Amino acid sequence: MRPARAMLEALGRAGVSTQALNGAPPCGPGLLFFTEVTAPLCEFVRAASRHGLERLLAISLSPAATAGGGAWRLLREGAADVFAWDHSADPALEVAARFERWGEIDRLLESPMVRNHLAGESAAWIRALRHVVEVAHFTEAPVLIVGESGTGKELVARLIHALDARPRKRDLVVLDCTTVVPELSGSEFFGHERGAFTGAVAARDGAFALADGGTLFLDEVGELSLGLQAELLRVVQEHTYKRVGSNAWQRTDFRLQCATNRDLLREEADGRFRRDFYFRIASWTCRLPPLRERVEDILPLARHFLEKVRPGDAPELDDEVRELLLGREYPGNVRDLKQLVTQMALRHVGPGPITVGDIPEKERPENGAEAPVWCDPPFEQAIRRALALGAGLKEIGRAAEDAAERLALEAERGNLQRAADRLRITDRALQMRRAARRKE
Repeated sequence: MRPARAMLEALGRAGVSTQALNGAPPCGPGLLFFTEVTAPLCEFVRAASRHGLERLLAISLSPAATAGGGAWRLLREGAADVFAWDHSADPALEVAARFERWGEIDRLLESPMVRNHLAGESAAWIRALRHVVEVAHFTEAPVLIVGESGTGKELVARLIHALDARPRKRDLVVLDCTTVVPELSGSEFFGHERGAFTGAVAARDGAFALADGGTLFLDEVGELSLGLQAELLRVVQEHTYKRVGSNAWQRTDFRLQCATNRDLLREEADGRFRRDFYFRIASWTCRLPPLRERVEDILPLARHFLEKVRPGDAPELDDEVRELLLGREYPGNVRDLKQLVTQMALRHVGPGPITVGDIPEKERPENGAEAPVWCDPPFEQAIRRALALGAGLKEIGRAAEDAAERLALEAERGNLQRAADRLRITDRALQMRRAARRKE
């Protein structure tokens, strides 16, 4: 029996159905068997996975095929995982297990629970949400959510709690660490007994008791003082604590989530955050991308917010309004965009689309409409680096064209017609360019 036929039969027995590509454009999750990591192979991985949006499992036919960093290269190009077929006793079951897990994650990602609260289709956002869903549903580990202000950290924390699969799960308890008064921090976190201090006229449960059986979310955990971080070490690790004014140990069973807009590792290096506390709260770290890293989500998010303000009657956006939204900076990230769209929706009257007059005065361009700036410093920095590494004009131009095609296809979820429209070329021209590249 030929090796290829034997592998396909093993996959079939494991419940993995396969279909040959037969020259058709790749679509959906798939398997890639290879014998050598080459430039055309990497190009195929980028196209087939849409740079990581589609699940592509790359399997080498010999361990030597991924030597010298080949596996890492394929991961960077968008492969979901890479391993050799003969690296274990039953690789077919490994393949089946991976696709089963990925499929469940993506089904949850498409559920109303996620889609109704966290909109976006960009590659950066989908990758972040997949990480969140996997950590939430398949683990009970502490999670640290990091991201700039306005990126949706509390919404993600609530999603993690909702997707948590623990039986008989109780409530989500939210504690904003910026509001904790140092003098009352012990009572806030641990609770107190009656008479423990002046004004303690009755016993009180703290955050750790209230979160028993559920989830405790410490928002802006980077604001905690070093002393308070030290006090929290035991309860975070061992889930035991004492109330203020009591000598009795209490036990609590909770899942911990923390969020911060600070770089805690840098804070630790500067002596402002405890290393031992960091590693207790960051079993998993989920980074939420700022809006500038997911520009293609601006208009879908605007539509999402319009639906929230005007359910069933959300107006469209005039071209000038769309251009303003795409060209504007958002220092407050998604929260900033939501505020602007809400203001426009509330000002708008009539059945037509939102027009420039609906834009608040302070948001209007001072000197008339200006085209969004895309040749910004990061773009120039990439070209400067290419020149420093010896790339010529033709090579740089080709790389820019390749990147534009790939990003347009990612933004349009593989739809060639819509991607071609974005690139302002015909879909036939785009197909020919992609076919020519595969032959190189």
